[in-house]
Amino acid sequence: MTGQRQPGWLRVTDETPPSGAPTPSVAVAGAAARTRAELFDTLTDALDLPGHFGRTWDALADVLADRLDTGPLTLEVTEAGLLLADEPPGQLGTLLDVVGGVSAGAREPVRLVLRDTPQRLPALRDRLAAVLGGCGVAAPPRA
Repeated sequence: MTGQRQPGWLRVTDETPPSGAPTPSVAVAGAAARTRAELFDTLTDALDLPGHFGRTWDALADVLADRLDTGPLTLEVTEAGLLLADEPPGQLGTLLDVVGGVSAGAREPVRLVLRDTPQRLPALRDRLAAVLGGCGVAAPPRA
């Protein structure tokens, strides 16, 4: 996943989520998803994924695409700097590829919102830029 700018389905922020967001949101704690297995377990619980979910990246793409048949989805990861932190960097890249691929082919929008503290966002942006092929990750707007 390379390019000149941050994908439209990805948002990196330290802002508090707005109440009453129009798109259904599913919260996932990055601290509970430090490994790929933990991420799959966390998503299984958060999204009530079917029992046949095979806990592979391809299976995740399939179940997310199926989930989007019921309407739009926003995955909000809190403590996002910890997301897949105990895995090789390529695993975060694969997650972004999965979400990006699902986003490109879905009837309904899917968004990935990565939330963390202002102190941890620079390191998260660096990780994201590395797996996005140097693509910049926009800083949140300041009031």
